[in-house]
Amino acid sequence: MSFHERLLVFLLRLGGTLTSLAFFAIWLPRETMAATHEWLGMGAYPEAPLTDYLTRMSSGLYAVRGGLLFVLSTDVRRFAPLILYLGAANIAFGIIATGVGLHAPMPLWWTLSEGPWIVAVGLALVWLARKVERPPAAPVAGRG
Repeated sequence: MSFHERLLVFLLRLGGTLTSLAFFAIWLPRETMAATHEWLGMGAYPEAPLTDYLTRMSSGLYAVRGGLLFVLSTDVRRFAPLILYLGAANIAFGIIATGVGLHAPMPLWWTLSEGPWIVAVGLALVWLARKVERPPAAPVAGRG
């Protein structure tokens, strides 16, 4: 396995570990979410069903994404096209996340610690996925 492949596996597993931790946030009591919200300097936690639903669902989606990153890390050669797509999607989503954070308005420290980092990870995924040696294509049945 090349240096770039090992680095890609490391990056995918690190990302998988960090985003999988969001699984635990699904089960946080509302009081804990409210206290954390206030501790972060975001004021009173909005006591609304939609807030509770979206908070838990986004945590669930992060956890699912974490699992996907682990699966992709098991065979970076085979999954290189999907990793390349994920990297490009990260770049686009990171730009969108930055815009949403500024529009919301989220605290500047939050916006700068989320969107630009998502873009940076996306750029790394694209760069590394392009360095991975692809396995030869399987022959197509009926062609010879």
